[in-house]
Amino acid sequence: MTTPRQDHDSTQDPDPEEVRPSDGPDARRRRRRRRGRQVRQGDPRRSGVGVGSVPLWRAWLMAARPRTLPAAVAPVVVGTAMAAADQVAALGPALAALAAALLIQVATNLANDYFDHARGTDTEERLGPVRVTQAGILSPEAVLRGTGVTLALAVLVGGYLVWVGGLPILAIGVVSLICAVAYTGGPFPLAYHGLGDLFVFVFFGLVAVGGTYWVQALAFEPELLLAGAGVGALVTAILVVNNLRDREGDAASGKRTMAVVLGESGTRIQYAVLLAVGALVPLLGVVLVGWSAWTLLSLLGFRFALSPLEKVMTFADPRELNPALGQTARLLTWYSGLLALGFILGSPAGPLG
Repeated sequence: MTTPRQDHDSTQDPDPEEVRPSDGPDARRRRRRRRGRQVRQGDPRRSGVGVGSVPLWRAWLMAARPRTLPAAVAPVVVGTAMAAADQVAALGPALAALAAALLIQVATNLANDYFDHARGTDTEERLGPVRVTQAGILSPEAVLRGTGVTLALAVLVGGYLVWVGGLPILAIGVVSLICAVAYTGGPFPLAYHGLGDLFVFVFFGLVAVGGTYWVQALAFEPELLLAGAGVGALVTAILVVNNLRDREGDAASGKRTMAVVLGESGTRIQYAVLLAVGALVPLLGVVLVGWSAWTLLSLLGFRFALSPLEKVMTFADPRELNPALGQTARLLTWYSGLLALGFILGSPAGPLG
């Protein structure tokens, strides 16, 4: 069993605010609350616990980045709801599609952790959450092995989906597995050449929604692309916030994300456009495709868009964008859940159809 590396001694970096005899109880309580938040956020460097003392299970949980998983769940939920609305939903393929999406997302996260460290992109100056390889919490070899194991599990689940869905799913699966590694690894890493946003929009939007529907219905409808565009736009918006925060560091290390290409102002506009695309999708679906008006429930999710949009448009310090990541993920979760609910409520077989 691989254990977290002991490269850092928890006594080497004492908190300068840890011992202050002159402090009153209120100041000490504030520091304890702050350290508690930092532990929960997975930052051992700032929590006072020391990198070497991170439990193994927590190290791998940090590496998997659970806060990114709504990006994998959302398109499967929407695709399954559309299948249910058409009375072709199938529980087994739906659950397998969800498992495959989660495994590919985790594998992409692990590969990103390893390759960004190997390329020197992740340094101690990074502004986001701790990356386990760069911080020495897990060895590079362990993270690489974890990537391989996760991809192998995805292949096992994918075998069942190919058996159900045939050659189209085989093609999608092979390309998805390659891109999970090629996102930041290989001779032409997508994220280093401004293609990360396109990859996320296509595979976490169009392909994921359409593929989820296909393995249940063995059919394809053009409206799946519209629904996939809405989900994909908001998933991509999460990545845009991440890349906007890391823009200066990425540029210095040679990682030419779309945020580096577009610059700060252009990336702010990109974020706003992606949110607008998400909002337009249900409107276009109702007007042009004949979706039920119940799908407009998804617009209620945009009550969670105001805070991250304000942060993206007005931030002065890139660290201010860290909360916007979680807030955009919450927007995606509510949008996708309400869109899925709208498809089910408005279906002919639904309770209100």
